[in-house]
Amino acid sequence: MRIGAIEAGGTKFVCGVGSEEGIIEDSVSFPTRHPEETLEQAISYFQDKQVEAIGVGSFGPIDIDPASSTYGYVTTTPKPGWANYDFIGRLKREFAVPYGWDTDVNAAALAEAKWGAAKGLDSCVYYTIGTGVGVGVYAEGRLVHGLVHPEGGHVLVRRHPKDTFGGHCPFHGDCLEGMAAGPALEARWKVKGHELPEGHPAWEMEAYYIAQAVTSTILMLSPKKVILGGGVMQQAHLFKMIRSEVQRNLNGYVSSDTILKQIDTYIVPPGLGSKAGLAGALALGLEAVQAK
Repeated sequence: MRIGAIEAGGTKFVCGVGSEEGIIEDSVSFPTRHPEETLEQAISYFQDKQVEAIGVGSFGPIDIDPASSTYGYVTTTPKPGWANYDFIGRLKREFAVPYGWDTDVNAAALAEAKWGAAKGLDSCVYYTIGTGVGVGVYAEGRLVHGLVHPEGGHVLVRRHPKDTFGGHCPFHGDCLEGMAAGPALEARWKVKGHELPEGHPAWEMEAYYIAQAVTSTILMLSPKKVILGGGVMQQAHLFKMIRSEVQRNLNGYVSSDTILKQIDTYIVPPGLGSKAGLAGALALGLEAVQAK
């Protein structure tokens, strides 16, 4: 079985073909431009691939309610040209196959549960911290949607005592994304995050904000694994700082050895590495075939 997969990011698209075992056999990436131009490139890639389904994990917000008249649309994104764009409808005009459709972070959470760091567990939460901040939730063996879908990147956070930065989110200012995403780092410190040395005060603030969100997630959802991915989390030293801050925030309240003694194996990077998003889109495609 050949399944098509699209990891539709705000900065780049990754398209691939894989098997039902989760093995990516071929892939290509290109910048995210205007939707018609970008989807034309994706369509061109799949023309000769003879896929039996296509899974799409997309940047959001998106409409994932099958009963909605705008199911398959990107909705209120500030990304130029993409607001209220019929993503799945455009693909359906080219390929008459089943489609899986969810957020890019929900897709990554699903992949990590099937084949990655949360394999064998019935719950996990996946945070991506990069150009934006997104959260995917897998609970009791399935992805969580609800009214729309989780938007944990826009939760409000308590300001670090030394931080005077106003925030970078166009909707909420100093929400988690506005304080901790890559563009917020660059706007605050005037250089890209990867240019900041390990001991820079930026990382103390970054850990402070991310740990607040992770702490709230643990208290609200009690996931069996917390996975932190995205470009900002390529700074490996952040993991130790975030784990310590989470333990400090919880202050022994969550009485579990996983938190108290084994947190190094609880708050972890993606087991699938940079392939988590594309593997997640593949998993969505597989679920679409199974549902049909």
